[in-house]
Amino acid sequence: MPIATEAQFTEVYRAQYEDVLRFVRRRAHPMNVDDVVGETFLAAWRRRGEVPEDARPWLFGTARNLMLNANRGMRRQSALVVHIGRTATVDAHDPTDGVDSRLELVEAWQALAAADQEVLALHVWEDLTAKEAARVLGCTRASYSMRLTRAKRRLAGQLGHAGAESAALSLSTR
Repeated sequence: MPIATEAQFTEVYRAQYEDVLRFVRRRAHPMNVDDVVGETFLAAWRRRGEVPEDARPWLFGTARNLMLNANRGMRRQSALVVHIGRTATVDAHDPTDGVDSRLELVEAWQALAAADQEVLALHVWEDLTAKEAARVLGCTRASYSMRLTRAKRRLAGQLGHAGAESAALSLSTR
């Protein structure tokens, strides 16, 4: 059922604002985050009759398209940067434990194409199902699943044998 009333829109806004904000923060330049999030919800308001009941993937897709349109003249890579450092956890025992593997992961991540980064980010950071992620990217579920599988392989290849096992475990398909 599409959003028909102001109250329904307000409910969607309150329920999805933080997720959309996090989604955009991971991809857009900090100076552009508020504009992209605002334009995303403005588009949702204007097209409220088209917004599906499960609005989250639609909002992510809209935000993604806004970011891509805003950065058409720039390299695609800069429009889809994911800030790995923001999601880092610190080991309480020894802060230097795992630094080498984290640096290896950062290097492997940066070596990936932007399309691979985006597919993996939708899977890992946004915790979307294959169906939802496919809607964000505007493709079929099968196409998304194939892209995800290939992106995982390329990441594992960048990490080498030692990192391939841990990458495969942490990026298991939902």
